Amino acid sequence: MQFQPTEDQKAFRDAATRFASERLAPTYQERASGHTFDRDLIREMGSVGLIGMDLPEEFGGMGETAVTAGLITEQIAYADFNASYVQLLGSLMGGMVAQHASKDIAAEWVPKVISGDALIGLGLTEPRGGSDAASLQLKAVKDGKGWRLSGEKTSMSFASQADAAVVFARTGGPGNNSRGVSAFFVDLTSEGITRTHFNDIGTKPVGRGSVFFDDVYVPDENMMAEQDRAFGSIMAGFDFSRALIGLECIGAAQASVDETWAYVQEREAFGAPLVQYQGVSFPIAEAETQLTMMRQLCYYTLNLRDSEIPHTSQAAMCKWYLPKTCCEIIHQCLILHGHYGYTTDLPHHQRYNDVLGLQIGDGTAQIQKLVIAREKVGPVALQYKKKAGAK
Repeated sequence: MQFQPTEDQKAFRDAATRFASERLAPTYQERASGHTFDRDLIREMGSVGLIGMDLPEEFGGMGETAVTAGLITEQIAYADFNASYVQLLGSLMGGMVAQHASKDIAAEWVPKVISGDALIGLGLTEPRGGSDAASLQLKAVKDGKGWRLSGEKTSMSFASQADAAVVFARTGGPGNNSRGVSAFFVDLTSEGITRTHFNDIGTKPVGRGSVFFDDVYVPDENMMAEQDRAFGSIMAGFDFSRALIGLECIGAAQASVDETWAYVQEREAFGAPLVQYQGVSFPIAEAETQLTMMRQLCYYTLNLRDSEIPHTSQAAMCKWYLPKTCCEIIHQCLILHGHYGYTTDLPHHQRYNDVLGLQIGDGTAQIQKLVIAREKVGPVALQYKKKAGAK
């Protein structure tokens, strides 16, 4: 398959690079200490087409490919890992709403996501759920021409600042599987909603936290996809976001590697630049090799998506391997900067803390490996059952 970007994709990438280097990189660490995004900066990102460029043209998007979304996500993350969440979740959540919400809701909210005027969160994880995402306790009870939502969602990105969220709730069936799960588009300014934010060690501006629903009324038209069958159809979007997450991590790690190459050429020890010593240059060369291979995996996955070819296992590979490896690369870059690397003057510690969270969020390494194993073993097991039944 061909992964060389087209001229149009290069133009998108170059525009993202310029904006990221001029508007995001200089104040990355300054913004990283806050618990909310600068909404004016988000609108500026939207105004230059850096949010949800893959979303449908009928809603103000550009109808671009998943590969193009990946190119832009990587460039933003190179300058500001946290700001790349805006683009990633813009594509993910905007796509969910465009595909599964009512036409009226999509027409109102997707353009706001693209312009940077709205942030949409995902209400999936619960305090007792974690990796067992389908085992939901938040209930939706029928009430006339709508539903009443009661319960808690936790570890939600944008929890303290999102304008709306796609919230998964149990509308029927037992509470330990995906049957009986429905999804609702919920305006988070609705009566009965309260929110908190967590004081995380990284990705603070993303505003991860909990959202509490106390008998919150949601009209029938806000249900997304099919009642009691929403989990599988909507969750398929994670095959997209997991490749974008990989590119987020690559962007941050590549920035640290580039800075380290520059440093070891300038810094001298024992009468020679540090880069002359194999103990210094070899780890960075290894990091370049890893980043090149991981980048290919991510764009291969996105290319499969654009070609409408199943890519669940490849997406899971992106999600478990890249956050871990990119953390290791950034850590090595910090060490190679010596005592200066251990200060907060340099951004390596910030990148490390920001990337670290993605070894947990959106599915742990153990869950991703389970997904890969099921994708590989499932067809074999099914074939065995068929043969056994024929005997």
